[in-house]
Amino acid sequence: SIFGQSNVQIYNTASAGLVIGILVLPMIASMAEDAISAVPQELRLASYALGATKIETTFKVVIPAALSGLSATFLLALSRAIGETMIVALAAGAGPKLTANPFESAETITGYIVRISGGDVSYNSIDYNSIFALGLVLFVITFTLNLTSRKFSSLFHQEYD
Repeated sequence: SIFGQSNVQIYNTASAGLVIGILVLPMIASMAEDAISAVPQELRLASYALGATKIETTFKVVIPAALSGLSATFLLALSRAIGETMIVALAAGAGPKLTANPFESAETITGYIVRISGGDVSYNSIDYNSIFALGLVLFVITFTLNLTSRKFSSLFHQEYD
């Protein structure tokens, strides 16, 4: 019994989430480090000159100055995680059901598209036509996340001389 669950399926959404988290972690770390190192050294030195400690400088100067890059980093990582197909299909299984239990198998939208387009479904059926609507939904989600990332980046972006 894990967390009160008596049955945990081999392919489940919890393992898929764990693998996706491990997948995007290096990208988040690398891009966040780039955003933080892009903050000019003069801002840090000015903060130290005013008597701030390293912790105060980090939280009151460096992170606010790097906020545009950090927010873009997290939104792009979310976009990448949503776009992953095969990792989630292999880890979560292909159970065509929606469940709130993370220890049961589930199917992603892209997995559904692959299953329907590769199967023996007639071309005029509602199942076949639904994959185009789902493709559009995936495109709109990814496009919206990318636009939001750009908006956050420009919203918090500051020029330093």
